[in-house]
Amino acid sequence: MEHGIIIETERLRLRRFREDDLNDLYEYLSDPEVVRYEPYQPATPAEAKDSLVWRISTEEMIAVELKRCGKLIGNVYLGKREFDSLEIGYVFNRAYWGQGFAKEGCAALIDAAFSHGIHRIFAECDPENKASWKLLEALGFVREAHLRKNVYFWKDEQGSPIWKDTYIYARLRN
Repeated sequence: MEHGIIIETERLRLRRFREDDLNDLYEYLSDPEVVRYEPYQPATPAEAKDSLVWRISTEEMIAVELKRCGKLIGNVYLGKREFDSLEIGYVFNRAYWGQGFAKEGCAALIDAAFSHGIHRIFAECDPENKASWKLLEALGFVREAHLRKNVYFWKDEQGSPIWKDTYIYARLRN
C-alpha cells in the first residue's frame, strides 16, 4: 500500500494529511453549513493552512479521499482516550453529503480500531445535528447520555454564553 495510506474501502482512501490537501481542506472548512455544529467558525485561508499543519502533525486526524480522483472530501478524527477508548468525530465536504461516504469511512476505521484492541469508541454530538447522530446510530452506536446545557462555544451580544446540549454515543467492541 502507498505510503501514508491507513485503509482503503471500495470508494475511499483513508490516509495521512499532506501539504497538497490545502485547497480541498479549505473548501469544506470555510463552508458555514459544514462547520455549523463545530466549535470553530468558517476558516479563512490562513486558518485552513494552520489547521493543515496540525493535521499533518497528528495521527488522530485521518484524511478521506475519493479513490477515483484523489479529491479530499473530509476527515475523521480518532482521538486516544483513557481505558483503551477512542473519541470519533467527522467533518465532510457538503457536496459529498448523503452518498454514504462518511458511513463507509467511519465503519472501516471503527472495525480497524476494534481489531487493534480498542474497547470503546464514543462520540459527542449536538442534538440539533440529526444527520450526525443518525449516522452514529447507523454505525451501531448507542445513545448513552443527553447532557443538558453543558457546553458553549459562543457568546451572545451581551457576552452571555449560548449554552448547548450534548448527546453522548458509544459503541463497544463485540
